[in-house]
Amino acid sequence: MFDLISIGDVTIDNFVQIHDAEIRCNLNKTECMLCVEYGDKISVDKLVHLVAGNAANNAVGGARLNLRSAIYANVGSDPSGKQIIDKFKQEGVNTRYVVTNEGMESNLSTVLNFKGERTIFVYHQVWKYRLPELDASRWAYFTSLAPSFTESNLLNELAVYLERTGCKLLYNPGTYQIRAGVKKNPRLLSLTELFIVNKEEAKRILGHRDTEDIAIKKLLRGILSLGPKMVIITDGKEGSFGSDGEKYYHLGIFPAQLVEMTGAGDAYATGVLAGFFHGQDLKEAMRWGAANGAAVVEQIGPQAGLLTLNQMQERLKENSKIVAKEI
Repeated sequence: MFDLISIGDVTIDNFVQIHDAEIRCNLNKTECMLCVEYGDKISVDKLVHLVAGNAANNAVGGARLNLRSAIYANVGSDPSGKQIIDKFKQEGVNTRYVVTNEGMESNLSTVLNFKGERTIFVYHQVWKYRLPELDASRWAYFTSLAPSFTESNLLNELAVYLERTGCKLLYNPGTYQIRAGVKKNPRLLSLTELFIVNKEEAKRILGHRDTEDIAIKKLLRGILSLGPKMVIITDGKEGSFGSDGEKYYHLGIFPAQLVEMTGAGDAYATGVLAGFFHGQDLKEAMRWGAANGAAVVEQIGPQAGLLTLNQMQERLKENSKIVAKEI
C-alpha cells in the first residue's frame, strides 16, 4: 500500500531570473503587468532547469516527509522525460504509474522571476489520460492537468478508485480544471476529504468576479456546500483560512527570506496532507502547510526547499507562537 499517489501533470521548468523590467498596475492595483523592452535583448541573471509541476512537487514533497509516494503522470520519450523519471527515483518516488508517450515531447515551462514573483509561460502536451490500475493508497492528490483531460474519463475513473479503496482525496484543481467547471463533478467533490485553492480560484469556482470583495467565510461555506469535508483557502501574505464545516480558522504566514514564489501553494498543500497523515488535526495541519510553503520560497524552484520530516519539526518548533485561530 502507498501512503500517497499524486495524479497530475509534470514538466521541466526553465527558471529565468531577470532585473531589467518594471511592474505596471492599474489604479486599484488589481491588475499588474510585467514589462520589458519590446524587441530588445534582456539580460538574464540566472538560468536553472528543474523538474516541476504540481503533481511532481507534491510527490517529491510527500516522499521527503516520510510518505511512501507514487505518481501517475505523462512524459515524453525525449531526454526531458528521462530527466523527470530519474528525479523521481532519486527522491524515492515510485514511478510504476508514469506513462512514457513514444514520439512525444514532455511538458515545458519558462518561469520569469522578477523581485521574487514569478510569471510562467506554460506548454502543455495533449496527453491521453487514463488512470492506471492503482494500488491501494491512504491518500491521493489530484491536481493540474492539460486541457485535453476533458476528452478523457479520468474524473470518473478516479471516483471509482476512491469508492473502491476508501482512499482519501486532496483535490487541488489546476487552471484548466477550474475553467472546465469544478462544480460539474459533484461525485468527485463528494469524495473529497480536503479541497485547497487560493482566494482568486475560490471566487472563480463559485462564480464571483475577481474584483468582488467576498467575505472569506462565505467563500469557505460556498466550497463546502459543493461536497468536500474540509476546505482551505490560501490568500498570499494574508495566510490561509480553513474549515471543517463546523469551525473556521485563520493562520498567518511563517517568516521567510523570499527568493522565488514558484511552488509555494504546492508545498503548502503537501505539508497539510502530511500533517493529516502524521495524525494532526486541521489547525495543526495548516501549520505544517505554512512551514513547508515558507521554506520553498527561500530557494529557486518548487522543490529545493521542500522540508524533510526533521526539518518540519524544527520549523514548527521555531514558530510555535504562530497558530491557527478560530474566526
